[in-house]
Amino acid sequence: MRIALDSNRYTDLCRGVPQVVEVIDNAIEVHVPLIVIAEQRAGFANGTSREKNERVLTRFLNTAGVFILAPDEQTTFFYADAYAYLRKKGKPIPTNDLSIAALVLQHQLVLFDRDADFDHLPQLARAKIATGE
Repeated sequence: MRIALDSNRYTDLCRGVPQVVEVIDNAIEVHVPLIVIAEQRAGFANGTSREKNERVLTRFLNTAGVFILAPDEQTTFFYADAYAYLRKKGKPIPTNDLSIAALVLQHQLVLFDRDADFDHLPQLARAKIATGE
């Protein structure tokens, strides 16, 4: 499976949640949207372990099979379509989540998250873990 990692699942991975580690270990490719990296670094800047957290993130991003997923002009079409869909449904989601969803849709990935905001986008393929999520 080719997955895109959301911020909350990256945090779970760092905490060693076994089911999350298993999904990551079994993925063919792990894509980390640029916005997820920004969210993590914002958290690091506000925390007490910035240097340690940065080392862990850098090591992860340099792992074979892990790729940084950056938006481009084509991403804007997926963003616009998802935005319009959510607006018609009356279910807006945060801008960062909308950006992540656009990248996942554009690159035909499976989103690995635990964020209910993504429930409003049934066109997103999502990975679940064995705990019944």
